[in-house]
Amino acid sequence: MAIQLFVPKFAIDECLAEIRECLEKGWTGLGYKTVEFEQKWCDYTGLPHAHFINSATSGLHLALNVLKEADGWQDEDEIITSGMTFISSNHAILYENLKPVFADVDEYLCLDPEDVESKITPRTRAVLFIGIGGNTGQFDRIVEVCRKHGLRLILDAAHMSGTRLNGRVPTGDVTVYSFQAVKTLPTADSGMVCFAEKEWDDICRKKAWMGINKDTFSRTSDKGAYRWLYDVEYVGYKYNGNSIMAAIGLVQLRYLDRDNAYRRQVAAWYEEGLKGSQIASIPTAPGCESSRHLFQIHVNNRDELMLALNESEIFPGVHYRDNREYGMYKQDVDTCPNTTRMSDRIMSLPLHLGLSRRDIETIVDRVRTYGR
Repeated sequence: MAIQLFVPKFAIDECLAEIRECLEKGWTGLGYKTVEFEQKWCDYTGLPHAHFINSATSGLHLALNVLKEADGWQDEDEIITSGMTFISSNHAILYENLKPVFADVDEYLCLDPEDVESKITPRTRAVLFIGIGGNTGQFDRIVEVCRKHGLRLILDAAHMSGTRLNGRVPTGDVTVYSFQAVKTLPTADSGMVCFAEKEWDDICRKKAWMGINKDTFSRTSDKGAYRWLYDVEYVGYKYNGNSIMAAIGLVQLRYLDRDNAYRRQVAAWYEEGLKGSQIASIPTAPGCESSRHLFQIHVNNRDELMLALNESEIFPGVHYRDNREYGMYKQDVDTCPNTTRMSDRIMSLPLHLGLSRRDIETIVDRVRTYGR
């Protein structure tokens, strides 16, 4: 039987019961379940604000859009970011006519604080930190750099649902989560954008619903003949989440810590099996209890090894190709040598809740045989 990279698992009967309630009430859009999920997410993370949206990409765009307006950033102001991420992280910067400035990654494939600091200029406005695979890297040092230089910190936590650092949920001025189909808290596609300040959260909610100052659900509680009346305060977007996705998310949240614990067990089996070999894995940062969205290794013959695994019906992935290899982000001078090096070497091995220890032993055997 083929071993896939990702296979999401759902508590199907519980999900269907939550969805059935939406259908029975006739409210499948923004409403009952989205509000409930937002509150449950705040309870789980300890964050003060959470707005349920249709994707983490939308959340990243809202983060930059709201902060740009609130702080008075100008077009071509700079956001320090990583090339080791899915392109939506950096596309969101371009959506707002801001300039991505790439800093190098460290041994955790997260932003290197020293290189971040070296890339700061008078036009730097924020740092976009990506917690790749659920790893926190040197996040606390990044926080210190941002405070020292008066920069906003945007945490791309797309892989970090359930991650903790020294027992706490890591957060920035804005923290954005993904609940896309294969993430550690899977729905079909959705996300959560969490602003530290209520004023920003209020603006975000309007901008995520076309700039309208009163969404359809809140208008249902209005009394009198003018419940239809609203104002449009911003040029907004159609980024709101819906109750069907929130219904699935509510169920998945109940099992998130349990499921992440099993993912960490799978990672431990990998580590045990690779011990003493020439195959190196990406380490988890000290103090990080990772969600373990990914288990990444780096090898000298990545492409050759991927073909060999595919022939054995084992299907790994690559997370990620350095964004600077794409035409629109290409640079004439390589300012991030470790990102460049790791982009050609990294591979993500299958990691999901359906894997057994025997599956991991099979994968490890092939990796040790063909990897170098």
